[in-house]
Amino acid sequence: MSDPESTMASRFSRQILLPGLGLAGQRSLMEGRALIVGVGGLGSWVAELLARAGVGFLRLVDPDRVDLTNIHRQALYTEADAGEHRPKVEAAEARIAEINSGTTVEPVMARLDRTNISLLAEGMAVLIDGTDNFAARYLLNDYAVKFGVPWVFAGVIRSEAQVMTVLPGRTACLRCILESPPPPCEDPSCRTAGVLGPAVAAIASLQAIEAIKILAGRTESASPYLLKLDYWANSARQVSTLGAARRPDCPCCGLRDFEFLEM
Repeated sequence: MSDPESTMASRFSRQILLPGLGLAGQRSLMEGRALIVGVGGLGSWVAELLARAGVGFLRLVDPDRVDLTNIHRQALYTEADAGEHRPKVEAAEARIAEINSGTTVEPVMARLDRTNISLLAEGMAVLIDGTDNFAARYLLNDYAVKFGVPWVFAGVIRSEAQVMTVLPGRTACLRCILESPPPPCEDPSCRTAGVLGPAVAAIASLQAIEAIKILAGRTESASPYLLKLDYWANSARQVSTLGAARRPDCPCCGLRDFEFLEM
């Protein structure tokens, strides 16, 4: 019978060699617990990358079923899943079991809202945004700030993407940067505006890296920027989330008015 420690050291040897991670960081990943809200374009890639990295527990929350239009930008799913209209969380659980049997997946076929977020986020070390709407993101932001849980925001539309890590008490929160959600008519979706598949995978990989830093206990290495990228126009811009970006008058982290959580 193989020794679990030596098996871990062998399987994740290339990752353990990273000076910022090491064996201690890998052990932390294997004990880590992450909530991924939405396992579509962003969340499916993040779930796969975290499982491959050796994260021990993933709670996947999504109400949808696999559709053929998902396949061009979403990891984990196949044409067979689409043909069966299989629940995304169920298909993701099955695929992750094939990738890393050491990762426990808890599939939850539900839509995140203020009535279930406390139950779903309980005990999680990091919250990961795989949603496609600002209502869910502001709810995640409220919960994260109120209870001091790190979370990683991201969004992609067309070829444009953005990602930001929120460390409550240290960085700006989402409402420091964008105080109110855009009106529904100004919040386009992939369904109406289109999306470049590789742009989704690229920004999800940045989300996964940030989550790995947090789960490995290396929050000092977390990105202090809101990063905005346009993969088609070849442009990138960084906006600091430290210093003046943390607004004392922010409704959420400054005034601690958690309206999306407590409305």
